[in-house]
Amino acid sequence: MYAIFENGSKQYRASVGDVVKVEKLDAAVGATVEFPVILTADEAEIRTGAEVSNVKVVAEVVCHGKEKKIIVFKYKAKKNERKKQGHRQPYTQIKVTAIGAQPAKKPARAKKAAAEVAAE
Repeated sequence: MYAIFENGSKQYRASVGDVVKVEKLDAAVGATVEFPVILTADEAEIRTGAEVSNVKVVAEVVCHGKEKKIIVFKYKAKKNERKKQGHRQPYTQIKVTAIGAQPAKKPARAKKAAAEVAAE
């Protein structure tokens, strides 16, 4: 089974156990993060839209880093105009631990008990 999730206006494909580089996150190493799912697929079927509205990709932050440097070189012929600039894109490396729906939240008993006390 795999899922396509979204982060930083980019989409990533991941299965349980995969290590993926995503846009830099404000999360400590070892922290758990969740991402909304756009599509899930297994051997039987593909689910999208409302079918995956409550499905999340749960991942653990492995490390933070920077990609390999790229060179941006702007040049205009016959004008003696040159500009050289480098860039290293920051990233967060995550390990996918689970793909699935979040468990339904149980109603709080405190609210029910408070309502019974108010009724008396």
